[in-house]
Amino acid sequence: MHELDISFGDGRTLHVYDTVLRSDSRLAVMWHHGTPNIGSPPEPLFPAADRLGIRWVSHDRPGYGGSTRNPGRDVGSVANDVETIVDALGIERFAVLGHSGGGPHALACAALLPDRVLAAVSISGLAPFDAGALDWFAGMAPAGIASLRAAAQGRVAKERHEATAGEQDPGFIPADLTALEGEWSWFMEVVGPAIAAGQGGLIDDDLAFVAPWGVDPAQIAVPTLLLHGGQDRIVPSSHGEWLGRSIPTAELHVELDAGHISIMRSAASTLKWLRDVTN
Repeated sequence: MHELDISFGDGRTLHVYDTVLRSDSRLAVMWHHGTPNIGSPPEPLFPAADRLGIRWVSHDRPGYGGSTRNPGRDVGSVANDVETIVDALGIERFAVLGHSGGGPHALACAALLPDRVLAAVSISGLAPFDAGALDWFAGMAPAGIASLRAAAQGRVAKERHEATAGEQDPGFIPADLTALEGEWSWFMEVVGPAIAAGQGGLIDDDLAFVAPWGVDPAQIAVPTLLLHGGQDRIVPSSHGEWLGRSIPTAELHVELDAGHISIMRSAASTLKWLRDVTN
């Protein structure tokens, strides 16, 4: 894994990860991490990526890991960050894949960078807060509802909530806990450093999720795959269903017995899908 920092003209720095760090024939896939994670790409998917000839590129979103915080960012702002990264790495075209809080950011890139993004995957991803005909909080675990309702009240309320909430049940189902005890224990490697560095990235993510995104998923014109667990209590599958109805090019796969983490057992199949639709 190669790691580097890329500087922006506004004084910000983004910490970037790249499994190749050179131009070659591999399909570059930009990984968009969840909330709260750092951006190191998903090691459990490395064997499948190697078989399929996929190059992982990713970054810590602003406020996480080695990336400068950018308070007030919206979901759509990720497109400028990503375009700067791929330009610096000499990547012309690429695919995007995001899990959980990374899902909206992957979709934003697909919508706003149509000449660069070849295809998109969102796994367990949120729909926009102002999504019509969607009861946005329905089916979420109480901890998630409280956290995101605080964000909807503004930065002060969100910061107060994070300072006082303490450790709560995020809403994992038994299958999620089993996955976290197996190969997807990898999540502990990316959640721990994100939390240890403070709440800034998480707060800015959640504020962005419940504000206007700065992008409409209906703009997406590239092949898009939505993967969701039917038992997900962190981001209910109704969010994926709404996105499936709203994105003209979307395919929606709901695994009825899967949750927020256990759905990642099927993530390797999304890499094959990306390879197939971009050939």
